[in-house]
Amino acid sequence: MKIYRRLFSYARPLGRFIIPFSVFTLAAAFFSVFQFALIIPLLNFLFNPVSVEDAGRYATAPEFSFSAGFFKDYFYHLIYNFKQNDPAYALYFLAATIVISVILTNIFRYMAQRTLVSTRTLLVKRLREALFEKINRLQLGYFTKEHKGDLISRLNTDVYGVEAAAASSLEVLFKEPSLLIGYFIGLFAISGKLTLFTLLIIPVSAFAIAAITKNLKKEARDVQASAGRLLTIIDETLVGMRIIRSFNATGFILKRFSRENDFYRKASLASFKKRELAPSFSEAAGVFVVACILVYGGGLVLSAESGLQAGSFIAFIAIFSQVIRPAKAIVVALSNIQLGQASGERILEILDKPVEIADRPGAVELKSFNDAIELKDVSFGYNEKEVLKNIDLRIEKGKTIALVGPSGVGKSTIADLIPRFYEATSGAVLVDGKDVRDYTMESLRSHMSFVTQEIILFNDTIFNNIALGKPDAGMEEVIEAAKIANAHDFIMQTENGYNTIIGDRGIRLSGGQRQRLSIARAVFKNPSILILDEATSALDTESEKLVQDALNNLMTGRTTLVIAHRLSTIKEADEIIIMQDGEIIERGNHYELIGIEESVYRRLTLMQKIA
Repeated sequence: MKIYRRLFSYARPLGRFIIPFSVFTLAAAFFSVFQFALIIPLLNFLFNPVSVEDAGRYATAPEFSFSAGFFKDYFYHLIYNFKQNDPAYALYFLAATIVISVILTNIFRYMAQRTLVSTRTLLVKRLREALFEKINRLQLGYFTKEHKGDLISRLNTDVYGVEAAAASSLEVLFKEPSLLIGYFIGLFAISGKLTLFTLLIIPVSAFAIAAITKNLKKEARDVQASAGRLLTIIDETLVGMRIIRSFNATGFILKRFSRENDFYRKASLASFKKRELAPSFSEAAGVFVVACILVYGGGLVLSAESGLQAGSFIAFIAIFSQVIRPAKAIVVALSNIQLGQASGERILEILDKPVEIADRPGAVELKSFNDAIELKDVSFGYNEKEVLKNIDLRIEKGKTIALVGPSGVGKSTIADLIPRFYEATSGAVLVDGKDVRDYTMESLRSHMSFVTQEIILFNDTIFNNIALGKPDAGMEEVIEAAKIANAHDFIMQTENGYNTIIGDRGIRLSGGQRQRLSIARAVFKNPSILILDEATSALDTESEKLVQDALNNLMTGRTTLVIAHRLSTIKEADEIIIMQDGEIIERGNHYELIGIEESVYRRLTLMQKIA
């Protein structure tokens, strides 16, 4: 229940839902029992003549008292008076009372369900928002270890699992018990002896049902985890369709999907068998109990000493038949709660993840960038693998620094440490002489723009992709940024210009066009600090020239950190840093480095035939 207490905290204040839900549920339970209790006077009216004793008893209205006996006697008094005047009137009165009781039962039941739906939808909204916010605040390293499909599954399937469990929890706590209590009060009022007999039989089936449902949580976790893996395979297949077909790997992907899908089927089947066995067993047990009541209760009716009349016994059977429905609903709800507990645990796993990179208490805003970025004796590692070793680097305002070296030597890691996507294991990253951890992350990153090899665009308009994060942007500002990025001409040739939807990840545009849009986005932000990570490495020669011209426009007057494999793009950098095995092994400008006979940079330039 600890899990549910935490989950329900996202629907606070619960009082505004639980109080009206309880009131409506109790009212629905009362009228539900009442409509079946009316069977007794109806049957007595139809089949039993009014005795002299009853005539004397019901001829005058009873003295008022707030008790069940008063209301019963007063009701019979009304029927007797109607019957004395005209028997048809009494029949009409009984029929109208039953109809009104049924209508009121369903009105209150609807109001209870409406309140329940309000609780469920609010819980889902807040829970999904909390989960999505937490995912957005986790450090980037978390996403290198987790499957994207699993995260989507938690945001979608698991949240809906919690929603169903939340509804079941409220029904188990309030709705179904209220109905059961109401029905049993009615049953005791008719025959205490017969009701006690039923209570001896019911616990046997309850223990059996509990044994059936106790292991549902494990199967539920297997199903949810498998659903996440399936979503990952689907996402990877849709993104990599071109590669899959070019390598004739369709059969391999189909087998991989089929294998996981089969696991999902088996896990779902195991869960389904237990989940559906419980209500089926409950219903069968209910029929068995009814059969026992017919035998035992029928004997009481036949026995003159019991005082149980046939009309009362029929009403008892009718009310008890309704007991099976909430009892079965409780069994189903308990199954859903088991399933929801598994979903809740998966959601809380994310919500309980510590946010490793957050604003320090007392962090200040970086109002403007005025001096330099420095890395002082910085080391960094992923888990136990050391990526950077004692890096010392200074990037003065307005200068362009290039990082060169083979893949995996830590170039991109340096770029990620400056905006605090990661934090240094040791040493310090400084901006204007102050540790980046002493600035608020939002203000620090507001001075930076990124253009990377991996182009990230959204399935939205060109305008919204350029003006990302600024919904009140003006068209003139966006057009100006696009012109600087050499993107305006091709944008105007698209179907709807700046209002053209570019598709998932910008699939409707060429590689060069997508990269120029990402540059336009960086231009639009007008940053003081620019980080370029292999921004032209995936482009053809013509696109590279257009993009490089756009980058040159973007870099003008800005502090720039460039990560590049193509050395032709960094000849004019103020300083070139050569890295190897996480360390800086050479540094200087282009002309200084090629003048060193045995330098690594000189060897690289000769390999790329750069003069």
